[in-house]
Amino acid sequence: MNFIIKDAQIINEKINLTGDLLIRNGRIEKISHNISVPYKVTEIQAKGQFLLPGIIDDQVHFREPGLTHKATIYTEAKAAVAGGTTAFMEMPNTKPPVFTEKLLEDKYTLASKSALANYSFFMGTSNDNAEEILKINKRKNDVCGVKIFMGSSTGNLLVDQPKALEKIFGNSELLIATHCEDEARIHANFERIKNSKSTLEAIDHPIIRDVEACYLSSSKASDYAKRYGSRLHILHITTEKELSLFTNTIPRHEKKITAEVCVHHLHFTADDYNRLGNLIKCNPAIKSGENKQALWKGLLDGHLDLIATDHAPHTWEEKNQPYEQAMAGLPLVQHALQLMLYYVQCGKISIEMVVDKMSHAVADCFKIKERGYIREGYFADLVLVDMQKEFTVSKENILYKCGWSPLEGTTFPATVTHTFVNGNLVYENGVFNESHQGMRMQFERE
Repeated sequence: MNFIIKDAQIINEKINLTGDLLIRNGRIEKISHNISVPYKVTEIQAKGQFLLPGIIDDQVHFREPGLTHKATIYTEAKAAVAGGTTAFMEMPNTKPPVFTEKLLEDKYTLASKSALANYSFFMGTSNDNAEEILKINKRKNDVCGVKIFMGSSTGNLLVDQPKALEKIFGNSELLIATHCEDEARIHANFERIKNSKSTLEAIDHPIIRDVEACYLSSSKASDYAKRYGSRLHILHITTEKELSLFTNTIPRHEKKITAEVCVHHLHFTADDYNRLGNLIKCNPAIKSGENKQALWKGLLDGHLDLIATDHAPHTWEEKNQPYEQAMAGLPLVQHALQLMLYYVQCGKISIEMVVDKMSHAVADCFKIKERGYIREGYFADLVLVDMQKEFTVSKENILYKCGWSPLEGTTFPATVTHTFVNGNLVYENGVFNESHQGMRMQFERE
């Protein structure tokens, strides 16, 4: 089906213009004024609405295979498109963890049958699967990257042996994405606090997983990347101290080391543990208001390159265990764009920069082919947003399989009305069209 989106405010490449957009055969055919065509086309009147490139989330956990009591690729991708996210990159800590090329391809097969959004999957790393990692080098144009957990609470995905790190950083031709927290520091903090009080609580989380734990690990990853000339992307930065590891003095497409910030670290602070407890327990931890302010500054001045979610659903029962047993992670992919548009309304960030950090920058950093921008010839991954229509998060409209959100009860100033994936209108005012699945993303790497 072909579409003309009429009279929209098109936000793209730091420009805000009013015009029409023609979608034909899955791609953006034309961007102009008063477009008319001699063939059948469905017209969508979008006067007063914003037309954005679809959000690309480079860090999600959709839990399939093996953890499908929490989530599935189908359920979470459906929630994603309802929130304007048209593409995702999913992490390897499923069951079994993605330690082989075959297991990686199995996940692509699952997604091809169930994901409404476009997709890519990270290859997982351990202390003893470096040889399997190197096989993926030949797949550098259809795999988003390899993931190293340089922190705890990740089971056998933890990589902490120097020889393993040297082999991965020294030989991977793909982007290396790292979760950075120092295992020894976290363990020492845990034992110290546990000895001082009999029962640990959520408010202890940012003390156990403190600033120094993040910096020690992030600086180590940065040192490895500089030593070997690796392409490094450090996930979910949470501290002011880590910002010194990154630069804003060169264009991001020239950077060898990039970094992201997640929406929950821009929104919550350690003060919110008193209200939300384990619901906002996540790794790395949400920290003090001073760190939150520094993250905003780093985002706006270019030290932090992009915005992600680290969407990590757990069941309500799993989150409501005592602190030590409660799982770390929170579901966010359905509401990430709306949350950032709230900050647009507050004057904290411009809508042009939201688009830049959630779409353009992800495409640039990962070298995604023909996505992330509103350009003629690119895939038509698009989202229409009504900035005059409020949306309140409630149990009735939460689409995650886990059925809850730490943002429940929050009213956002904007509503996602339409989402296009590869030119297919997959979401329209609460109604899904599931006749088309998303596509495996491709990458343009040398």
